Order: sequence, then structure tokens, then C-alpha cells
Amino acid sequence: MSWFNRLKEGLSKTRGIISVGQAPDWEMDWDDLEFALIASDVGAKISAEVVAETKKERERGTSFKEALEQALLDQLEPDRMRQKLRRVGFDLDVSRHLVEPAGKVIMMVGVNGVGKTTTIAKLGQYYQSHGKSVMFAAGDTFRAAAASQLEIWGDRLGIPTITGPDGGDPASVAFDAAAARKARGTDLLFVDTAGRLHNKHNLMEELKKVKRVITKADEAEPADMWLVLDSVTGQNGLEQARKFHAAVGLTGVVITKLDGTAKGGIILPIVRELGLPVKFIGVGESADDLQPYDAAAYVQALLDMPS
Repeated sequence: MSWFNRLKEGLSKTRGIISVGQAPDWEMDWDDLEFALIASDVGAKISAEVVAETKKERERGTSFKEALEQALLDQLEPDRMRQKLRRVGFDLDVSRHLVEPAGKVIMMVGVNGVGKTTTIAKLGQYYQSHGKSVMFAAGDTFRAAAASQLEIWGDRLGIPTITGPDGGDPASVAFDAAAARKARGTDLLFVDTAGRLHNKHNLMEELKKVKRVITKADEAEPADMWLVLDSVTGQNGLEQARKFHAAVGLTGVVITKLDGTAKGGIILPIVRELGLPVKFIGVGESADDLQPYDAAAYVQALLDMPS
């Protein structure tokens, strides 16, 4: 199955709420559309804007589906961000395109349970497939077996993993890994981090420290700070994004588990309210089910337009 068809399949629960079908004359009552968007976690304000824009285009004679498509794209690609967000243009096979990180070190953050470590492994495989050399840093020293989990992935993929003792200083691991990457000339380093929700203040201070020590090892890094967000959490995930963004300055978001939720609309407030680009989206467990995000491909799949 192609990536685009997997994406359509993965968004089926969200699409079911919006009641989208293949029929070209498909249409919805405006109140029903607004309720459906809110139910898919688009948020009340953005849902109202989408409905208003869809209605305006519909009055100009545009088909309902095309009007809704454009209204959603306008939210996902605000004018001020269009150049930043639209990296590849709509393409049914986004896997052929390389998402270029801003620098060499990508610090991965997010709460426990979102699939951060597995996502790092998938990203490592993705960048390897595009000819990049990759390293991992097992900076989540507090979660039992987190380092060994990342090491196992590294061994499978042939990616070196820098680790430290269980319960040790995560900043020390990050420093050693950043210094090693620079010395070896490795293209990319992905730094895993802790995500303990029960102690938010200490977690954020810890992440700030990790970020500082990476800069001491390599003054231009980390150029990227990516949040891994479980789409199942919906609006709670948006609140997580706000807190991480305020603490460490996010540069992108990776959204996982879109296939397991009807809350796929959460992408809209992340882009619109936080101004953050979505880098990758995941719609399954296999490595190939994490692929570069493109707004047009997402909307086309959500509305089930091309087959």
C-alpha cells in the first residue's frame, strides 16, 4: 500500500467524524460541520473560521468539498508561514523528499508514553535511507530500560548510541554525544530526553540544562528541538506543546498515532496557535508509517479525494 493510501486509512477515524465521502456532491449542514471539526479537536475558534471560509467559498459556487479543502489549507498554511511549511508541495509519495533539519543535533522532547524512543529510531532509519550518517544519545536516564531500548534500535540499524548509567545525569550523556558527533563528523545526532509528567518544573529545568550543555559541546547546536506528540491526547497534547515551547523553544512537532484516534484535527491548532511546523506524522507501528508531513497531502487524505 502506498504512503498516501496508508495516510487515508490512518485518518479514517477523524474522517468518519467529519462524515467525508467520495461523492463529488457531498455536503454538510454548517452547524454539523462546526461540531464535527470541534469533535476532531480542531478547537472552537479555528472551527468557526473554517466554517466561515467554507461558507464564503461555497457562495461563490465552489463545491463544498473543494471549499472545505481550501479553508483547511488556509489554516494549515497561514500566509506568513507558507514558505516555511510547504517544503515539497503536494506529492502522493512524500517519502521521496528529504526533510532537512536546521542543524546537526535534534533534541527530542515529549512526555513519557508518546513513543519518543521508537520515533527516534524511525527517524534514524528515515535519514539513513536518505544517505545521512546518524547517531543516538540515550538521554532518558531515568526511565527504566529507556537506554537499552534505544541501544537495541541502534544495533538493529547500525547506528551508534551514546549512553550513560541508569539514573545518571542526562546532560552529561548529551554533552558526550554532541562532542562525539562533532569529532566524528556524523551528519545527525538525535538526543532522547526524559518526559516525566509528575514533576513538570524539574523536567523543564532539566531539559534547559541539557540544551545548554549541548551548546557547550557544539556552539551552533541544538539547532532543532522537536516535540513528539501523541495525537490521541488531543487538546491535552496542545497544552503539552505550549509548555515545552515556552521552556525550550520548539522548532517542530512529530505527531504519532494518527491511526488510533478521531482527533487528527489537532494539527490545525498546533500550526495556527503555536506557529510550529509539523515535521513528520505517523499512522502505524512500522518504520515506513512515519513519513514527512505535507499540509496538502494531509487535507487530501482527510477528505478522501484522490484514490
